[in-house]
Amino acid sequence: MRNRIIFFKKISLLLFIGMVISCKTEQKIEKKKLPQKRPNIIFMMSDDHAYQAISAYSNHLIETPNIDRIANEGVKFTNACVSNSICAPSRATILTGKHTHIHGKVDNVFPFDESQMTFPQLMQKAGYQTAMFGKLHFGNNPKGIDEFKILPGQGQYYNPDFNTNDGRITVEGYVTDIIMDMTLNWLKNDRKEDKPFMLFSMQKAPHREWLPAPRHFKEYTKKTFVEPATLFDDYKGRGTAAKTAEMNLLTHMNWAGDSKLYPEMMAELGIKDMSGWDLEAFEREVGRMNKEQRAVWDSVYRPMMEDFKKKYPSMNKTELMKWRYQRYMQDYLGCIASVDENVGRLLDYLEETKLDENTIIIYTSDQGFYLGEHGWFDKRFVYDESFKTPLLIKWPNVIKPGTTNTEMVQNLDFAQTILEAAHIVPPSDMQGESLIPLLLGNNEEWTRDAVYYHYYEYPGIHMVKRHYAIITQEYKLAHFYYDVDEWELYDRKNDVNEMNNVINDPAYAEVVIKLKKQLVELRKEYGDSSELDQEILRKYLEAKNNPDIETVPLH
Repeated sequence: MRNRIIFFKKISLLLFIGMVISCKTEQKIEKKKLPQKRPNIIFMMSDDHAYQAISAYSNHLIETPNIDRIANEGVKFTNACVSNSICAPSRATILTGKHTHIHGKVDNVFPFDESQMTFPQLMQKAGYQTAMFGKLHFGNNPKGIDEFKILPGQGQYYNPDFNTNDGRITVEGYVTDIIMDMTLNWLKNDRKEDKPFMLFSMQKAPHREWLPAPRHFKEYTKKTFVEPATLFDDYKGRGTAAKTAEMNLLTHMNWAGDSKLYPEMMAELGIKDMSGWDLEAFEREVGRMNKEQRAVWDSVYRPMMEDFKKKYPSMNKTELMKWRYQRYMQDYLGCIASVDENVGRLLDYLEETKLDENTIIIYTSDQGFYLGEHGWFDKRFVYDESFKTPLLIKWPNVIKPGTTNTEMVQNLDFAQTILEAAHIVPPSDMQGESLIPLLLGNNEEWTRDAVYYHYYEYPGIHMVKRHYAIITQEYKLAHFYYDVDEWELYDRKNDVNEMNNVINDPAYAEVVIKLKKQLVELRKEYGDSSELDQEILRKYLEAKNNPDIETVPLH
């Protein structure tokens, strides 16, 4: 009897220990859930801000301590990317959560399908107060926005115009500072404390033609920057598309609009305009300055250009390329410096008022950008520098500070992510995948292992051929399909600069077969097809040949 009692006691003890272990195990694997209180959301986006120019990703070019604060206090995505690397289509994808062939804005010429639902409309309907300040880049009356002040088209760096609820206004000053002034003014004076808000603060900088603020061009024109390893790329390892693109710093970048060479100096040196907008761009931007702004500009840029005028006759192509790279970086990064300062202004205000405690802060760009890699500027290609984009998200008490995430996430995902964070059910026709599991740390719920990319704007500015692609963390398979029929495969782990197309390498034969099959499935899933490609191309070419239709894309 005594042995039986001891036996049952042991069994009971074992059962109790098992229950404790089981409870602890359940606690360990319990999924983190969204906070019940709806958060405020601030979406900050710059234009053409390369991830290489954010020190949270790399500090080889510039320090961006304020943008880095978002990464340090939240999550940094290292494989964030776009579905079509060009301004207006990317922005339309962000707002709709759909690929460009669905929302209609396949390039900067095609019209946006106005029947498409945007996520700000859904947030507005759900009780969010909405506002947008800065650069939208298509349309003058954003849907679902209570108050807006947006730049018409590309906008200007100095003394810019804005379209508002009450008509067009002109504001004296520097555009990056002005946009943040508007953002902060709304938070201080127009925000309704009894409602959550969705606030867009979208910078023009650092878009071409790269005019820094006086406080920065004085500093940055004295700096020298490290050259990329591929600055003098000869494209031997790539296909026709890379060899024929018109994005080379030396041969395709403008002298007046981009490098800031004075038009009279161009005439004196016999340097011809690279394109139709070169001298026009110079006057549109520099000519917009008031007397005081122009005087400061001339005091810095004219001596620099006079020095170039003396050196130019004896400079060879290598020296010219190096000079143009430095000029490009001085102005581009000078623009970034203002963006970073103004991000700091916003973060400081949110912390001072404790608004940050229930506010999601997102920082991204509409796409990446080439900073001399492969000898290029601009974007468009599926190659990493234009395909990848910065994405930093801070959400106190939800996102673990200092997190790095390597999953393949896309601008296609932003709409569904923001809606879910706001406790709004996303429409079933949105094509992205909510990032909420990744933000909560429930990474096992993430199901995507590949993203889809499609670029359309050809023939057109920069002459990057039409192509679609599938990209995983390991590989990138692209099909250039118009006026060539070429496939390219890159090993993203072993060829990080994407210098060697291995499509015909026998060692990758099985990879090619697998990715081509997966690409067919993705195109079907997203509703893209060769027939649709041909229809879009037909309409594009018709528009280009119709003198009554404005077809020159805004670069």
